[in-house]
Amino acid sequence: MDVLDPSEWRARMAAHETRADELLATYRHPGTKHPIFDFLFNYYPVRPKHLRQWHPGVGTSLADAPSAPHTTWRDYATDGDVVALDLSAFWARRGESMEHIQRLLINSEANPSRFECFGLHEWAMLYKSEESRHDLPLRLGQTGTDEVVETHRIRCSHYDAFRFFTPPARPLNLTVLERKDQVHTEQAGCVHATMDLYKWAWKMGPLVPGELFLNTLELAVDARILDMEASPYDCRKLGFSVVAIETPDGKAEYVRRQRNLAARAKPLRSRLVVLIEEAKRANLNS
Repeated sequence: MDVLDPSEWRARMAAHETRADELLATYRHPGTKHPIFDFLFNYYPVRPKHLRQWHPGVGTSLADAPSAPHTTWRDYATDGDVVALDLSAFWARRGESMEHIQRLLINSEANPSRFECFGLHEWAMLYKSEESRHDLPLRLGQTGTDEVVETHRIRCSHYDAFRFFTPPARPLNLTVLERKDQVHTEQAGCVHATMDLYKWAWKMGPLVPGELFLNTLELAVDARILDMEASPYDCRKLGFSVVAIETPDGKAEYVRRQRNLAARAKPLRSRLVVLIEEAKRANLNS
């Protein structure tokens, strides 16, 4: 167990809060709607207090416990002058969920990464639909959007994207996905699987050092931008570009950026897996 002296953990906590505030100021604007970034705080129900709350993570405790806010937080316990994670309490409450997250992340990395989906999940969510998911114009119109779906092979591997496909689009997917199979079908090339690292880090709560949590948010932002720039929606009035996946050049750009996101995600995913393993081991030895 590493014990951080007060000057070190206070500096890290202050830096984390400043960084979180900067990210919130950039990407979250209460009272207004943003079709790109609201997703990161609505679909993923992460609140500002979650982002600002700095955790030292598994295996690290804080000296001068009386001055640490962690003494009043859930899943922490004080021993003399030191406050640290109460892993027994946390694992009793969240252990089953942590085992599931670890298994899904391990399988995602082990499964062959695929880079031929071209973000068509967003198109399939609008196929032959009279309703739009966002208050944005369709770049090719409804007829053009339907044509892109009909002239491409839909290869979505992410259940939480597939479940929003319109009924006519669902049978067009290479595989009809089900929730129970998600732990076996996830793969690390998927832009949404990359984005979901932010969700898993949030669900892991105090196991994850605050710095790592904010790293997953920054990655999710870039994944979300690609997701929408390659979508049927025209986001140019919001200052974004177009990845025209219906063209060879657009497909090439999508794959290039998708591979870059997957490469950035790899060490973050590995770290989350290790943190769960460390917590599991520490709980068994406690």
